[in-house]
Amino acid sequence: MVWFWALTRRLSGPRMWPLVGSLPSVVLNRARVHDWIVDNLRATGEAATYQTCTLPLPFLARRQGLVTVTCNPRNLEHILRARFDNYPKGPMWQAAFHDLLGQGIFNSDGETWLLQRKTAALEFTTRTLRQAMARWANRIIKYRLWGILADHCDAAASVDLQDLLLRLTFDNICGLTFGKDPETLSPGLQENPFANAFDSATEATLQRFLFPSFLWRIKKALGVGSERNLRESLAIVDQYMTEAIAARKATPSDDLLSRFMKKRDGNGRAFPEDVLQWIALNFVLAGRDTSSVALSWFFWMLMQRRDVERRVVMEIASVLRETRGDDAGRWTEEPLDFDELDRLVYLKAALAETLRLYPSVPQDSKYVVADDVLPDGTVVPAGSAITYSIYSVGRMESIWGKDCAEFRPERWLSADGTRFEPAKDAYRFVAFNGGPRTCLGKDLAYLQMKSIASAVLLRHSVELVPGHKVEQKMSLTLFMKNGLRVHVKPRDLAGYVAAPPEEAPQQGAFVIPTTTAAAA
Repeated sequence: MVWFWALTRRLSGPRMWPLVGSLPSVVLNRARVHDWIVDNLRATGEAATYQTCTLPLPFLARRQGLVTVTCNPRNLEHILRARFDNYPKGPMWQAAFHDLLGQGIFNSDGETWLLQRKTAALEFTTRTLRQAMARWANRIIKYRLWGILADHCDAAASVDLQDLLLRLTFDNICGLTFGKDPETLSPGLQENPFANAFDSATEATLQRFLFPSFLWRIKKALGVGSERNLRESLAIVDQYMTEAIAARKATPSDDLLSRFMKKRDGNGRAFPEDVLQWIALNFVLAGRDTSSVALSWFFWMLMQRRDVERRVVMEIASVLRETRGDDAGRWTEEPLDFDELDRLVYLKAALAETLRLYPSVPQDSKYVVADDVLPDGTVVPAGSAITYSIYSVGRMESIWGKDCAEFRPERWLSADGTRFEPAKDAYRFVAFNGGPRTCLGKDLAYLQMKSIASAVLLRHSVELVPGHKVEQKMSLTLFMKNGLRVHVKPRDLAGYVAAPPEEAPQQGAFVIPTTTAAAA
């Protein structure tokens, strides 16, 4: 008891209990874990860092059981850039994701990661890949999304917008990655075996983080529960990917898979099929959920801020008047092209502001290789874990000022409002990660989100179904727990044909409402 008392005196996080540490607090706040972490970090003041223990046992508590939680930008820079090699994904993370992602770029460290990173970086910087992204997105929007939204323009009908966006981005990223559109977004919204298997495999993988690793290993060996579901789902995914790789070998195209087939590994050999599958699945996982989740929160914010929505639509109209003339009928004939999307500065600012408050990946964890001291003086021993809360960064007054809880896209614009200006301190905004692991698809993500957002807003407005509860789902990705059920209405563009942008009314300060359930 004396040892436990001394341990709790050294830690600054939530209340500790013998044997189980801070786990009871985590369980009690599981429905609002991200906001709970924000509360804990705010309680530390400008330090924005605390330490807790999940395994308070002698010889384990100061290493394997210790968790450091931070959102301090200087600590983030230290972890993600300055001492990058000391903070890898770590063995627990890699073991949990290995069956699904193998040694793909998002589940590897060291030379394996570096080779894939360098190879992918060469492709993601090409204009042709961005044009391919716009081409895939516009085709799905024009021939499928617009029709489905038009079919729901009925006061009595509603649709889950998050589900539509997940289907759209899944089809889009599959087309871009291996040139095969699974058409999950189609009239009737039919189920797709590959999409269902991929979702099931992802969910089963995430469940491995809920329990000690030996439990899921036993379940895997016995072939029971979620591990059985994972095995069956992966069999479907493997078959689909094998067929996709065979098709690309027979008829190469401009998709990512075809591009990687032309590359060589460090020994000058072509990538084997299992590595190609890992690479493709890693990009599908990264490109599907993140953009669709960000767009879901974006549309929800616009429902709270009609003044921001009007400014976004007016900006789109302003661009289209210059490129397509004053006939509003021509504006909706085709989705916006690559160059038109590039000019949507205010829309990009609104998307960035959404990601500041609702980052698609709300937190991430790293493994500490060697003893270290963070810039704020926090000692982190080897073998312990560090969680950096991306969700908390955007909600700290010490980082973003007193208006941190306000949705204000203007904070991302130049003084004259004509240019998008990223945060001067890159580690105040890490929705796309930071350092050597900064998201390669950042520009593609903005392009995809602008393409989809402009296509929806140009033809329609959406209204939340009365009584629908918007809540966060506790997952590695910030899904909406109950989806986003909306009524779809046609937009009348007559008022935008000649209206200058400055006519958009200002709503004033708006503090974001809570989207988490109360603590148990």
